[in-house]
Amino acid sequence: MKTYHETRLPYDKKREVLWATLCKSYFQRQIPEDACVLELGAGYGHFINNIRCAKRIAVDQWDGLKDHVPRDVATHIGKVTDLSFLEPGSVDFVFASNLFEHLTQAELSLVLEQVRTKLKPGGTLNILQPNYRFAYKEYFDDFTHMSVYSHLSLCDFLATQGFRVVDCKPKFLPLTVKSRFPVWPVLIQLYLALPFKPMGKQMLIRAVAVEA
Repeated sequence: MKTYHETRLPYDKKREVLWATLCKSYFQRQIPEDACVLELGAGYGHFINNIRCAKRIAVDQWDGLKDHVPRDVATHIGKVTDLSFLEPGSVDFVFASNLFEHLTQAELSLVLEQVRTKLKPGGTLNILQPNYRFAYKEYFDDFTHMSVYSHLSLCDFLATQGFRVVDCKPKFLPLTVKSRFPVWPVLIQLYLALPFKPMGKQMLIRAVAVEA
């Protein structure tokens, strides 16, 4: 049988252009040179490969991940619900893109419980994913989507799990690179600079763990 990556998410060079630009023009400035960065559900490694920091860790249950990241990225093949391989208080920046909608709410709660313990004081959890409020027509075109979140419901859920949201962008990016529009760095940079986001259907949420 064909896998998810063969059917729904085949490799696309346009995603590499997108993520290289996003990391350089937006995310990199939030990450110090001496930071430890963890990507959950890393897939093809587009984000983690383009971030520069002292230590990079990528987690995904897809064993193809190891074929798409360089040797200096510590790769862990396994479910994101088990982060026991990480030392407590060892991570500065946790990133998850288009991941949590694939988990049940119970699984997400388990992930968040572990992320809280793995983050250093002041470390952040950064979530990019479809915003159901704006992407409801396409949301379940992906047969592996299990949970529904808008920017409001996800922020509220994070608060119940011991996180404080420090930034919420309801419309950060369009839903997909599969469109008639070209994926060029200059256009991506221009889009990021716009005060409004036409076709914005993915939200970006940044949160910190609340001290017990």
